[in-house]
Amino acid sequence: MPSKLRHRRQAWLVLIASTLAFTVCFMVWMMFGVISIPVGKLLELSATEVGLMMALPILTGSLVRMPLGLWADRGDGRRLMMCMLALAIPALWSLTFATAYWHFLLAGGVIGLVGGVFAIGTPYVAHWFDRSEQGMAMGVFGAGNVGAALNQLVAPVLLVGFGWVLVPQMYAALVVLTLLLFWALSYPSPAPVPAAAHAMTWRRQARLLLEPKVLRYCQYYSVVFGGFVALALWLVQHYVGEYGLNIRNAALLAVLSTLPGGLMRGVGGVLADRYGAHSVTWWVLWVSWICLFLLSYPPTDLVIHTDGGGLSLQLGLGVRWFTVLVMVLGIAWSFGRASVFKYISEDYPDSIGAVTGVVSMVGGLAGFALPVLFGMLLDATGIRSSAFMVLYAWVWLSLIWMYWAEMRRTDVVQRKADARG
Repeated sequence: MPSKLRHRRQAWLVLIASTLAFTVCFMVWMMFGVISIPVGKLLELSATEVGLMMALPILTGSLVRMPLGLWADRGDGRRLMMCMLALAIPALWSLTFATAYWHFLLAGGVIGLVGGVFAIGTPYVAHWFDRSEQGMAMGVFGAGNVGAALNQLVAPVLLVGFGWVLVPQMYAALVVLTLLLFWALSYPSPAPVPAAAHAMTWRRQARLLLEPKVLRYCQYYSVVFGGFVALALWLVQHYVGEYGLNIRNAALLAVLSTLPGGLMRGVGGVLADRYGAHSVTWWVLWVSWICLFLLSYPPTDLVIHTDGGGLSLQLGLGVRWFTVLVMVLGIAWSFGRASVFKYISEDYPDSIGAVTGVVSMVGGLAGFALPVLFGMLLDATGIRSSAFMVLYAWVWLSLIWMYWAEMRRTDVVQRKADARG
């Protein structure tokens, strides 16, 4: 087989194996979004404590993304991926013996380390493809976010049929199988390690947080990824509390909300390759703004005084329209997650892993903080749509920042400014 054809075949095998591994890791990462509901009832936890239990794996998985991205740039992607999968197996099984709140927090913190796989896989798969196809490759790999929807499908069935303990046990078995498949299908990175990767140190990577471009990409990603993770964790509880659904039906509707968003990320990568990261991200933020404006409005009873007496109106989203809006939001965010990393591959081609580690860490930290904030606001106000109010404000900040940093420099805006001058 000619070397070029063999390289192409290996590249696609690596992409398939890495995407499978990331999907399973994302399932494990999101597991507490389902099992925290029965565990919270069992331990009589508050909404804030449940939110912390859901979000702690997101914290640890986010914090390790910086060092993992740095190591992945140095050609260790395959080995690192297998190490992270192996680490999750005993941590998942330990939940069989958990009886106290701190047991779940400790195990969840270790399990959450699998969230760092994203910072490993992004540069690993990107190095197998030409620059013109990197948006597609990273988008396909990032479609492993669909693991959030698969978790919402699988975990409730296991939970209702056999109890919550079987969920981490079955996930541990799934990780073992995934580890074996990844080992069999993947290959060491073919690209020589760039000099910039060797020169990148911990201190230089941390300084990336001071670069205006990187900070802006962190802000965008905190919306499209942090918001996605937070809602994937929170939606089941929202459906149960807001609409009175049982956990199985709530999880099914949550899947309808998150599955399209996970699957469409590859399409977002293709769009970013064709139309540019800036255009895709700009429209993603505006679609997010519209959806979150509607989702933020709490159920309201309004009485209008007329000549014929009081006219009563009820305002609020039914479960059907709520699901449609969240589905549209999820698809938009999947495009945004792909377009943000197209920015990175264009601006930092020799340090994709290091910059990915920084940006994905910040996005993951947002995914940790938001569910905790959702729980605190719910405890304080009793208004469930307050979660969407927070996201709405966060999108506003991103739109304003993007306009001042990018839109004012475009040809159309500049010509209008010159004409007025």
